[in-house]
Amino acid sequence: MKPSILPGLLAALLGMALPASAAESATTSAIAAARAQYPAMVEWRRDFHRHPELGGHEARTAAAIARELRALGLEPRTGIARTGVAAVLRGGKPGPRIALRADMDALPVEEATGLPFASTARSTYRGQPVGVMHACGHDLHVAILLGVARALAERRQELAGEVMFVFQPSEEGPDEPGARFGARLMLDEGVWKDFRPEAVFGLHVWSALQVGQVGFRSGPLLASADEWALTVRGRQTHGSRPWDGVDPITVAAQILLGTQSMIARQVNIASTPVVLTAGQFNAGVRFNIIPDEAKLVGTLRTFDPAVREDVIARFGRIASDYAHAAGATAKLEVVNTAPATINEPQLARRVLASLQAAAGAENVVEMPLQTIAEDFSQFANEVPGAFFLVGTTPVGQDPAQAPINHSPHYAPDEAALEHGAKAMLQVVLDYLGGAPG
Repeated sequence: MKPSILPGLLAALLGMALPASAAESATTSAIAAARAQYPAMVEWRRDFHRHPELGGHEARTAAAIARELRALGLEPRTGIARTGVAAVLRGGKPGPRIALRADMDALPVEEATGLPFASTARSTYRGQPVGVMHACGHDLHVAILLGVARALAERRQELAGEVMFVFQPSEEGPDEPGARFGARLMLDEGVWKDFRPEAVFGLHVWSALQVGQVGFRSGPLLASADEWALTVRGRQTHGSRPWDGVDPITVAAQILLGTQSMIARQVNIASTPVVLTAGQFNAGVRFNIIPDEAKLVGTLRTFDPAVREDVIARFGRIASDYAHAAGATAKLEVVNTAPATINEPQLARRVLASLQAAAGAENVVEMPLQTIAEDFSQFANEVPGAFFLVGTTPVGQDPAQAPINHSPHYAPDEAALEHGAKAMLQVVLDYLGGAPG
């Protein structure tokens, strides 16, 4: 499905825009501020990119963020959810409380970009040695939010309201399956205990859009993500005599194929998309021994909580029935790592007007549902939230051919830093300035 350009008159028709003079003033301010912060954002981004850290281990990143926030006269709170950082900027006038969020963690990916500031970092992920890279663009997210923080701090006396900057660890998931992590852990540890915002905003850089484009939609945008693990227990035997045992590999393969038939034939995917994928299949240690156990690990992506529950129930029945037929047992474990990211409709109308002002209506792309997931949704389940995508593919390059987020070749155009900061500043200035909903 190809994105379509949102109608330029939509904001005006819905009566969302500020009076012309106020809107123009906020836009001019956002553009100038983003441009002024661009050199610093590039420097920050390259430093974070050169020194990536996996989720829960972002100690260097967190220390650098806290240092920059202190330089702005803020008092950052550190150590939230192990390495998270938060700080509040209080404007010179009374007004709303809002929160802005950026994620800090890198991925267990070995970089292959060839950039002069490419990562050579190594670490261990779930027991395996790995390269470490900011392959998802979180280095840009942190740099953008620091730029926004500095721009707002420079005009704090003009601001009507308070802004919390939230730098979140472990968006990509926990060290171990089932552990609390990221946004949920920050909330559980009281990041909003003494400062509860009335709205929260976030962004993500995105290779499928060109630099200068912003992706947005009201309502569901990103999928819910579940990490599932299926353990099939059989009975070990010699590979030449499978009838003497119970082959868990064959049973696990049958279950996996059964789930794909279930998605294709039992779920109304015309109503809401569903993706069920296995990313790991582990069993056995030798070519001629049927093992006792096989394990599949994967992800489930949905947009509707009722559909999610139905698919999980069907998955469990398929696993149990196939295993029972073969004389094996099957155990399915499902852990939700992120609910669906839903842009609250009333807030979305306000944000749409701001994004159109910042990027130009012709550059705001109405996104189809995206089956990627983001634990920003944990924050947006607490208070109304809005999340948008910022293009990173250079103008003139086909985004369909560009390396995607999570690729070892992902090399976003750094011009996205200015565009992302401009869009977020416009959202903040309009919201604190009282743009009508």
